[in-house]
Amino acid sequence: MWIKKEEILELSKGIRRAIDGQEFDPRDNREGPFSVLKNDIYTLVHLEEEQRSAAVEEKERLAQYLSDISHQLKTPVTSLILMTELMEKASDDRKKEFLLCMKREVRHMKWLTEALLKMAKLDSSVVSFHREENDVRTLFEEALNSVEVMLDIRDQTVVLKQDLQLPCDRRWTVEALLNLLKNASECSKKNSEIVVDCGENPIYRFISVTDTGEGLSRERLAVLFRRFENSQKENGYGIGLPLARSIMRAQNGDIEVLPGGKGVGATFIMKFYK
Repeated sequence: MWIKKEEILELSKGIRRAIDGQEFDPRDNREGPFSVLKNDIYTLVHLEEEQRSAAVEEKERLAQYLSDISHQLKTPVTSLILMTELMEKASDDRKKEFLLCMKREVRHMKWLTEALLKMAKLDSSVVSFHREENDVRTLFEEALNSVEVMLDIRDQTVVLKQDLQLPCDRRWTVEALLNLLKNASECSKKNSEIVVDCGENPIYRFISVTDTGEGLSRERLAVLFRRFENSQKENGYGIGLPLARSIMRAQNGDIEVLPGGKGVGATFIMKFYK
């Protein structure tokens, strides 16, 4: 098979253009080894472009995480510095108050950094989920242990209506349920009862958490899972719900929200698709 010198030179120039990031499509509708080679070059060029684009996206994502961490840590760090300076001339009673505030800020910072690292792992798809049968009651009790202090302060109780077996990663599912319980406690009234239920239908098994708040407006619902959108909450930085949904979606599940309203609290449903 004879190949013209001009064709080879043209192909070479096109490859150089592709290396410089310019558009290049050498494909033709002819038959023969040279046309096959052109198609393979086109495939290789576009594979390289996809990898380069993925690298750029990963770099941008990392930059966004660093920006998020910096922004969210700025307020508690500033508070810690201020309280440290004020303690030098404060009375003993005021020093105790400052120490309690500092402990609270440190706990928030610890939770925030841990949550951001978990979300980074989920977004990068480096988490291995181990699906096995778990009792909802076991998941519930493990998650409840982490919010008992919050519930005691608010005089709130949490009840599980029934039990169920469902396939999931125990550790990560407990993390998701824990964040839903925290959110329910923050939204519920004092001296109230938060209800956790579970069940199944032909499409999925589920765990639901219903609070005793005033329900969710349409505007609030639209930004519910946007990271840092709800950072005004007293016990969080607006990352608990997005983290919970990321965990569920990584397990081929999801979270549905029934907004409630008119005296009916919101219900968050963790769906585990069959």
